[in-house]
Amino acid sequence: MLTIHPILQLAASLLALYVLLLGVARFRRLHLQHKVRFHWKRHVQLGTIALLIWFFGMLLGLIMVKMYWNGSLITGGHGKRAFVLLPLIIFGLISGYHMNKHKKPRVLLPLLHGGTNLLLIILVFFHAFSGWQVYDAFVLGN
Repeated sequence: MLTIHPILQLAASLLALYVLLLGVARFRRLHLQHKVRFHWKRHVQLGTIALLIWFFGMLLGLIMVKMYWNGSLITGGHGKRAFVLLPLIIFGLISGYHMNKHKKPRVLLPLLHGGTNLLLIILVFFHAFSGWQVYDAFVLGN
């Protein structure tokens, strides 16, 4: 049961990398004037899924810690640092929703959206390292 959280977060992270590749086409088209195809709908759908999985995966991690170890934020920095990721996830969801709902030529918001989500992906992969340490110490018992 304790493997659900890391598996979900890993799946969301791999999906987010694919969404990032889709977003690179948007960056190239908008800022570098390259003639490339941007798969808007796929980017929006899969990006939303990745961000929501990360969000609900955080909640699941908190629930698992409470259920199995009878505490909150007892995994040290791993649990606390997740709250640094939360506003980035929320911004990614809101900005993406806004751009999808109100389609028009933009420069700044797509750049902020992409930059924030790129930062989020980088932080998530560093966060996974501490997650592995928690899993190794608390679940595997090494």
